[in-house]
Amino acid sequence: MRKVVLDALDDLKAKDIAEIDVRGKSGVTDLLVIASGTSSRHVKSIADEVVKKAKQAGNPPIGVEGQREAEWVLVDLGDVIVHVMLPRTREFYGLERLWTVGDSQPAMLAG
Repeated sequence: MRKVVLDALDDLKAKDIAEIDVRGKSGVTDLLVIASGTSSRHVKSIADEVVKKAKQAGNPPIGVEGQREAEWVLVDLGDVIVHVMLPRTREFYGLERLWTVGDSQPAMLAG
């Protein structure tokens, strides 16, 4: 599912993609993927692409939240949770800092 998500993010030119392995920190999921969009429309389009590709791969989302405002859209795929955010929202909530306290920095991917 990780590759499906990363391909969908790449297809729609998501920015500043980060992966955080939360195994051992959360019983809810194994991997958080965080990405930014350049506008609310871009955030929504990126999330829609993740949902579409996940369904095509036979893993429809458990839930999708935040599509109306599209400042922060969460796509729950079970073992992978995807957060697509506007840069200002991402900076304000600081998920990378929250989930990596005491760890090395999250892996940033090109984008």
